[in-house]
Amino acid sequence: MAQKPSIPKGTRDFTPIETNRRSYIFDTIKTVFNLFGYQPIETPAMENLSTLMGKYGEEGDKLLFKILNSGDFVAKTDDKTWEEKNSNALTAQISEKGLRYDLTVPFARFVVQHQNELSFPFKRYQIQPVWRADRPQKGRYREFYQCDVDVIGSDSLLNELELIQIVEEVYQRLNLSVTLKINNRKILAGIAESIGHSDALVDITVAIDKLDKIGLDAVFEELRAKGISENAVNQLKPIITHQGTADDKLQLLSEQLQGISIGEKGIEEMRTLFKLIRQSEVQLPIELDLSLARGLNYYTGAIFEVKSNEVSIGSITGGGRYDDLTGIFGLKDMSGVGISFGADRIYDVLLQTQKFPILESAQTKLLFVNFGENEVAYILPLLKRIREAGINAELYTQSAKLKKQFSYADQKQIPFVAIVGEEEMKSNKIQLKNMHSGEQKLISLLDLIEYIK
Repeated sequence: MAQKPSIPKGTRDFTPIETNRRSYIFDTIKTVFNLFGYQPIETPAMENLSTLMGKYGEEGDKLLFKILNSGDFVAKTDDKTWEEKNSNALTAQISEKGLRYDLTVPFARFVVQHQNELSFPFKRYQIQPVWRADRPQKGRYREFYQCDVDVIGSDSLLNELELIQIVEEVYQRLNLSVTLKINNRKILAGIAESIGHSDALVDITVAIDKLDKIGLDAVFEELRAKGISENAVNQLKPIITHQGTADDKLQLLSEQLQGISIGEKGIEEMRTLFKLIRQSEVQLPIELDLSLARGLNYYTGAIFEVKSNEVSIGSITGGGRYDDLTGIFGLKDMSGVGISFGADRIYDVLLQTQKFPILESAQTKLLFVNFGENEVAYILPLLKRIREAGINAELYTQSAKLKKQFSYADQKQIPFVAIVGEEEMKSNKIQLKNMHSGEQKLISLLDLIEYIK
């Protein structure tokens, strides 16, 4: 008995209706990106592991999908590595490439590689799949699409403002209620210094980043396990749990981080950014969230996360400022900032809130029934003219019973069926049936086109 086919966990097939809905999301986001002057690029699905490793932190490195070297990949390994069962050493010998984990690091590599062809500041967007060897769960997949928008070659906070405006415009067009959460990695670095653990910034941000998933107590337990003192934990708690307006929180930070230059710089950036937000009349709900950390190591300034106000699903958009990501590839002092829209999670939110529009543009509007060879010869020129008029139309490919052809139209939710037999050919007319109302009318080709359009 043949084994039932399946796909890897954390991946999905998409039916025609799902694919059309995904295209609606991509097209909406792409339209907004274009509106703000961003240009599209694409990069390969696989990158050299030397490009990817070490850019996402220790936990991120574990989630990289590695690709085995082609040919006899075992031939270049030594017995000692196999015997020691050192997976890192073994991977280095049998795998040189990996599937991209995100679109930001490949973008940094792209900028360095093509720097002489680009005009800076360079504003790009990229809509492609990424892969993570994560544990699949609701809203978390191993293969998923990101819709990234970045500007590189400028450290102006007007870029952060523009990304906020893009977030507002995208979610207005998708008719979704969201809240944008903002923080700054300089503020987090200042907090780490103020509690006496500036050397543990990565451990602190990785733990804080899990707050929504594991809760406050578990975050503090993880910090203690990482060697953060009890006194430092007690100092940290009132900061990341402080409630109030952005101005209230920035005032608290000003007192807490006085004299700590990196923290004061982060506070200054946030004050400037919130001033720009007010000046540009952004209506999007925005919250300064001091517990927002975003665990990726390359962020250095403002960080963003968007949460749905209607569905509990985690972040649906995220990003931030990275001051020297291209520096790891040899191009120094190239500051950038970007955000990524999680298309798969946006899809789930639209589905759960029943806010997908009826996507008529992707639907067949008219089906010609097939009575046989003579009728087909008559219909084909008509079908060409109907499609030229911009109407999605098709001809049933077999001369089957009328019931079967009507059933096909019902299953595909085709609203109109055209019937052409001997009488219709003689009168140069078409019998048009409305599948919703059951009404039929004998009309000319021109009238049919006008009626359906």
